[in-house]
Amino acid sequence: MEFSQMFSTSVVVVEFLTSPLEVLAWGSMAMFQGAREVLPSLIACALLSNLGASITEVAKDALVAEYGLRYRINGLQSYALMASAAGGVLGNLLGGYLLLRTPPKISFLVFAAVLSLQLLVSFSSREESFGLPRRKETSSVSMSVKKQFSNLMEAIQEEDISQPMIWAVVSISMVPLLSGSVFCYQTQVLNLDPSVIGMSKVIGQVMLLCLTVVYDRYLKTLPMRPLIHIVQLLYALSILLDYVLVKQINLGVGISNEVFVLCFSSLAEILAQFKILPFAVRLANMCPQGCEGSVTSFLASSLCLSQIVSAFLGVGLANVIGVTSSNYSNLPTGIIVQSLAALVPLCFMHFLPMSETVIEKEVKRGSSTRSRRSRRVGRVVRQESIGYRRGRESEEAQR
Repeated sequence: MEFSQMFSTSVVVVEFLTSPLEVLAWGSMAMFQGAREVLPSLIACALLSNLGASITEVAKDALVAEYGLRYRINGLQSYALMASAAGGVLGNLLGGYLLLRTPPKISFLVFAAVLSLQLLVSFSSREESFGLPRRKETSSVSMSVKKQFSNLMEAIQEEDISQPMIWAVVSISMVPLLSGSVFCYQTQVLNLDPSVIGMSKVIGQVMLLCLTVVYDRYLKTLPMRPLIHIVQLLYALSILLDYVLVKQINLGVGISNEVFVLCFSSLAEILAQFKILPFAVRLANMCPQGCEGSVTSFLASSLCLSQIVSAFLGVGLANVIGVTSSNYSNLPTGIIVQSLAALVPLCFMHFLPMSETVIEKEVKRGSSTRSRRSRRVGRVVRQESIGYRRGRESEEAQR
C-alpha cells in the first residue's frame, strides 16, 4: 500500500508532537503551583493534555486498521480495546493510590514521567517495528496527501460506510453530557471520597474489558442493527442510574451511595465506549483497499468532535435548567432529558446495515471457495483415474 509507509512515519511524528504536549501540561501542573490552582492555567493545561490524547487516539485507530489489513487479522480493534481497558484499570488504580498516598504535585510528576517514557519509546522506535510495508514509489508528500484525500472522499460517499458513520457520530453528539454536573454533585453534595469515584472507574474498565471479550467471542458475527439497538437502549436506561442516585432512591432499597457509585456510576460511560467497537470493526473491513487508515482516522476524529459537541450541549443544558455549584435541584430533570435524547437515535436504525457482519461473510466465502476447489480437484482426480483405467483395458484387448 502506498499510504502505509507515509502513515508509519506519521505515527512516530504524531507521538513526537503529542507526547510533549501532555508532558508539558502535566509537568507544568507539577512544577508550578499556580498552574494547578489558577483556573485559566488549569484549563490551558487540561486543553493541551486532551489535545495530545485526542491526536494519539486518532493515530492509534489508524495504525490498528493498517496492521490488521497487513496481516489479515479481522477484528483487531477488539484486542486494541481490550488492551486499552486493561491499561485503564492499571492507570486508575495507580491514580487512586497516588491520590490517597501522595500530594497532587507528586501525582502530576508521576504522570509526566510516564508520558516522558512513552516519548522516549517513540523516539527509539523504528519504522520497521510497525510491520507495515515500505513505500517504493518516490512521490511528494503533497501528492500522497491529495491521493489519500481523494480516496477518502470516494470511500465515505459509499452508503455502506457513510450511513453507519453518520449514525455513530450523530448518536453521540445529540446527547448532552452531564457527567461533570453529576461528578460535582457526588463530591460536593454527597461528599463522596475521591477514592470511591476512582475505584468506580476501575470497575468500569473491568466491565469494558469483559464486554470486549464477550463481543470478540460471541457477538462479532451478529448483525449490526439489532446489536447496536440493544446497546443503545441499555445506554439510555443506564443514564437513569444517575437519576436514582440524585433522588436518593438507592437509599430506600438499602444501597449506600458508596456502593451504588462503585457498581453503577461508570456503566453509561462504558456502554458509550463499547458501542463504537462494532462500527470500528465493520468500517475497517468495508472500506476500499489502501485507505483503511484514512477511513478509521476520519471516524476517530469525527467521534472526538461529536464528544466535544455533546459536552457543549451538556454545559448548555445545565445552564438552561439552572444547575449551579450551589443548586442541583433541577439536575434530575436534566438527566431525564439526557436519557430521552439517547433514545432518539433508535428512530434512525435504518441507517445501520441489517446484513451479517463482514467477518462472517469472509469466513463463509473462504469456506465455500475451499469446498468448490476441493470438489473440482476431486472431479479431476476421478476423471484421470477413469481415463487411465480405460486406456489399460484397451491395451489388454489389443494384446
